[in-house]
Amino acid sequence: MNKLKKLIIATGLILSMSAFTLNGTTEAATTTHKVQSGETYWKIAARYGVPVNSLLKANNKTGSLLYAGTNLVIPNSTITAAEKDLIARLVHAEAVGEPYAGKVAVATVILNRVASPDFPNTVNGVVYQKSNGYYAFTPVKNGAINQPADAASKRAVNEALAFRGQGKGSLFFYNPKTAVSKWIFSREVTVTIGNHRFAK
Repeated sequence: MNKLKKLIIATGLILSMSAFTLNGTTEAATTTHKVQSGETYWKIAARYGVPVNSLLKANNKTGSLLYAGTNLVIPNSTITAAEKDLIARLVHAEAVGEPYAGKVAVATVILNRVASPDFPNTVNGVVYQKSNGYYAFTPVKNGAINQPADAASKRAVNEALAFRGQGKGSLFFYNPKTAVSKWIFSREVTVTIGNHRFAK
């Protein structure tokens, strides 16, 4: 009788552990989103901070047709929450008072640098990069990077992530009224937004 009791308890524990493990794996591996009326792939990608192209690929879609009630798989982001926060703090410090599109463009520059072979391949590496004794971004030098980001800057990072791989390849931005480097003026300008020029 004692052996039977132990066998039943052991079997119950194994089944409980298996159910817990399977459930945990499923929840961690898949995030889904139920499409609401009026949503687009762009809006959903910007909400979750994933590239539109990745969202389409994860759901085997090639067009923009989207039906309310459909469940979409949301791919895992290649950028962590801490990295998003760091980019948002830089955007807030660099683009305070600039139009929202300028905030998105600053975040895009950071992401483009991470993807470029000419810059460090991590968000931290790009943001804290130092060359010839100078930081790449003034807010890192003066400590403004340590201030919390506002909601618009956080939203701009998610939008830049959604836009990833579709821009003009901007790797630099500067204010032509305050820039002191002659070299930066030699770069090809991709767009001007507010007080910032973006270039590659």
